Amino acid sequence: MARWMLFFCLMLDAVVARADERVFYQPLNVDAGLSQAQWQKIWQDTAKQGTRTVIVQWTAYGDSDFGGATGWLANSLKLAQQQRLQLVLGLAMDPAYYQRIDELDSAGLAGYWQAQLGQSLAQQQKLRKGWKLPVTGWYLPLELDDYHFLAVDRRVTLQRQLKDFAGKLDAPLHISAFSAGKLAPTVNAKWLADMSQVGMQVWWQDGAGTGRLAPLVRNGYASALPCSVGIVREAFRQVSRDGQAFRAEPAAPDAASTGCHQSAVFSLRYRPWGRVILDNQLKHQSSDVQTH
Repeated sequence: MARWMLFFCLMLDAVVARADERVFYQPLNVDAGLSQAQWQKIWQDTAKQGTRTVIVQWTAYGDSDFGGATGWLANSLKLAQQQRLQLVLGLAMDPAYYQRIDELDSAGLAGYWQAQLGQSLAQQQKLRKGWKLPVTGWYLPLELDDYHFLAVDRRVTLQRQLKDFAGKLDAPLHISAFSAGKLAPTVNAKWLADMSQVGMQVWWQDGAGTGRLAPLVRNGYASALPCSVGIVREAFRQVSRDGQAFRAEPAAPDAASTGCHQSAVFSLRYRPWGRVILDNQLKHQSSDVQTH
């Protein structure tokens, strides 16, 4: 009897640990092909898996707003909200973001970032007035890394810009970063910790899906993180090579406990109950944005 009680307690602990799970959803134009019935089933199953929060990576991707306030994305998210899923809504994403930040010097990067923050603020106001969805946070889809922000002056300027931007929002700002192996784990951890201390929820992507860093190196970065930084567990394995359009296959996310860190999974289309999203995408792969 004692052995069964111990097993039950361990299982209960596992359920509780996952009860506050978060999942990223990255909208693509091709996802408009899914029916409302399919979306309802997806969100029902998402809630049944113990997910509490959906982090929508963006609500505007270049010129696309996915139908706006009356479009398929807004309607889908209303169905998610009916399942009592909390929403963190992504803002505006420039499709040329990664190309642009490769080309700019520090002054140019600061100016570009300020312009992008202005577009995201306008998108946030549009969402509040038009989409009228209850939100628990706002996600800035411009990902950070320790290659483009290796220089101290760039990190200092970025933190000042983000602090100012977060102060203009009516819910917490979320942002994510990944490691390219350029900053030492302790320095990277301090950078992310400093940002989290000015009112932002910072997420660190574990990099298991892209595999850019060796597992031992990734673990070193993860173990250095303070509890205030959340960990995004990647539920895919990249199969495309450098220079090719991004392609990935579903894979189980790291099952190890994230300990004191908040946990999220990227992304919904790679989870078993979200497979219908991926299958629909694969049918129309050539007609949509190529991203992970």
